[in-house]
Amino acid sequence: MKGVLVVGSIGYDTVETETGRRESILGGSAVYFSLAARLFSDVAMVGVVGEDFKKSDLIILQKALIDTTCIETIKD
Repeated sequence: MKGVLVVGSIGYDTVETETGRRESILGGSAVYFSLAARLFSDVAMVGVVGEDFKKSDLIILQKALIDTTCIETIKD
């Protein structure tokens, strides 16, 4: 595969702005970078997540055509 291999954090963030606050939203440097990089290249992510990582968030990445096969779930 030619493309970009992304290694970084995958997790949940809390974001607060003047207009509101959102808790436990999909975030982490690998997620943000992968979603941007996929516009220009194939992307594969490497990282670990805890057992509390939502399958629906993994599906978001997969629907964005990001290769998630190297994301490993570890016991908390």
